[in-house]
Amino acid sequence: MATRPDVLIPTSPDEAATAFGDGDGIMILAGGTIVMPELTLGRRRAERVLMLGRSGLAGVTRVNGTVTIGAATPVSALEELDEPLATAARHVGDGEIRAQATLGGNLCAGPGAETPRGDLQAPLIALGARVRSTGAGGERTEPVEEFLGGDFRRRLVLDVSYEAGPRRAAYAAVGRAHAHHYTILAVAAARTAGELRLAATGAGPQAVRLRAAERSGKPEDALEDADPRDDALASAWYRRQVLPRLVAKALEEVG
Repeated sequence: MATRPDVLIPTSPDEAATAFGDGDGIMILAGGTIVMPELTLGRRRAERVLMLGRSGLAGVTRVNGTVTIGAATPVSALEELDEPLATAARHVGDGEIRAQATLGGNLCAGPGAETPRGDLQAPLIALGARVRSTGAGGERTEPVEEFLGGDFRRRLVLDVSYEAGPRRAAYAAVGRAHAHHYTILAVAAARTAGELRLAATGAGPQAVRLRAAERSGKPEDALEDADPRDDALASAWYRRQVLPRLVAKALEEVG
């Protein structure tokens, strides 16, 4: 008979950080839109479950030009924020999913067994967002692309922040048959004060920054940073054919 895990319910960010510790043997449960199906299917087990619903890690603030989004903030609260994040948020699942799913859960969603996940990773990279997290070694703040390149599943995200301000932004995605479909491939772009940032969802296990295309402005160069995979939605070949077209569309919009 399976042993029931210990359930921890912190009531402040400090309590959440203390309960998480170094992340060993602990599973984070916020919105539950990814975790609960995996638990039901027996794909995940944990000795301890950290529930963030009362942790005080939800909310959006704007202070001195910096937008800070708590990790437990629902995706629906992002739909009216800055582009390209707002449009990407509106593409996540359907209204019920967006009301339940959280920023931190989406950011830390590794690749699914059959589909890409983490729709918000690319637009956050395009915005130059930074992740504040805690875990082994203590608290640290780093760019989203560096966070995703590390052992992010052993980190507790506290919040994500980016600089607000005038920018041109774009979000280009492969169309979906209906709202419940995962994103097959999407490109987020932002141009601020002459700096261009490009990133893609579905072009690798996690979102990838398209640095070669940023430097050259050539859509085909996006393939240098892409590592698409075959899955239930599309083949790697298909994604390689479509990625430059989405990049071209995004570049046209940001000018």
